[in-house]
Amino acid sequence: MTVREVDRSLLLAVTLVTIPGLATLYSAGQADFPTVASGIWMRQVLWLILGGLGAAFAFRFSPRVVEWITPYAFVTAIILLVATLFFGTGAGTAAGSKSWLSIGSIRIGQPAEFAKLATALMLARHLGAKRESPRTLAELIPAGAIVFVPFVLIGLQPDLGSALVLVGILFAMLYWVGVNVWLLLLLASPMISLFLAFSTGLWGAWIVAITLLLFWLRPYVTEALVVWSGNVAMGVIALGVWNRLADYQKNRILSFLNPEVDPQAAGWNVIQSKVAIGSGGVFGTGFLEGSQKRLAFLPAQHTDFIFSIVGEEFGFLGVAVSLLLFAFLLFVLLRIAATAVDSFSSLMVAGITGMLFVHIVENVGMTIGMLPVTGIPLPFFSYGGSFALICLFSIGLVLRTAWETRYGGYAEG
Repeated sequence: MTVREVDRSLLLAVTLVTIPGLATLYSAGQADFPTVASGIWMRQVLWLILGGLGAAFAFRFSPRVVEWITPYAFVTAIILLVATLFFGTGAGTAAGSKSWLSIGSIRIGQPAEFAKLATALMLARHLGAKRESPRTLAELIPAGAIVFVPFVLIGLQPDLGSALVLVGILFAMLYWVGVNVWLLLLLASPMISLFLAFSTGLWGAWIVAITLLLFWLRPYVTEALVVWSGNVAMGVIALGVWNRLADYQKNRILSFLNPEVDPQAAGWNVIQSKVAIGSGGVFGTGFLEGSQKRLAFLPAQHTDFIFSIVGEEFGFLGVAVSLLLFAFLLFVLLRIAATAVDSFSSLMVAGITGMLFVHIVENVGMTIGMLPVTGIPLPFFSYGGSFALICLFSIGLVLRTAWETRYGGYAEG
């Protein structure tokens, strides 16, 4: 196997997002006084090298082998997530959670990152074995159950951002196999009801809308009752939870809608991020010259809010180019998924695409105040060993899928 035999468009796409990501990470460490981000780009280079070796290792496995080992990988992920709840530690912006497994003082990784890929693979195995796409809510239960277990375990850490990534992977893969969009909306409706329940007016309008939708779609009576009851129950649960929250916890939720509610605490991150992005204007302040970054007003500037540096130092044009590069990467991945020679391979690539897409949307959305701050890293930009390894290992699996589509055989050592 030579470089010419692999999908060069995917290699190009990954390179095009990795180089500016590394440059931005380097800039994140250039502050007017030492910060945790100082020199961290060099550690990221090491992770990228290890990730590249991981991609090369993943390339050696045929999708048939990956499909065979998927249940074992999924069970391993569940075991690691359970172990994290008992022995996990926090780190960085997630110091109050139990997200990391450590040996002594050495952190060895975040099992949630591995669980994302393992869950996508397990869904690919399950959905790929079906002759037809699910047509009823009842037929979606097995797929939902696959996601539910790691979702709960990750949510208990608590790591809401990573838990939501699993939901995004599920919906991306269900859509890829042809599940009706309206059916997906019914599946998602209780979660939507939960989020809208913090506004009585919005929740009431949603209940009316979902009722009318059920009358229009006319699903099985049992399914309709379950969906409607689930939406109402979520509203009741949300109200009970809200009344039990401490004031600072309520401020975290309210600050998503209006950061000025708690500008010195819960709203601080979003406010500083929006100030940084807004100060960049059209062309930006220049590479290394962002004042919000240099004065360390920008929080978690090497992880959660690294995209804010792009907006500050490269302006609207830099943001647009970065998003176009991500769009190119996602386009290449979808092309490979669409041309894969079998269902498992196609779904595997679609799941990996969904994982990266949700990370991009969540991260960019929270930096501009459009989505809640969930601590989700930006692929190939944010610093993070576990996430970088999983991203590049996943790319290796996709490269193998593309190779088999083109050559229809096994790669030589």
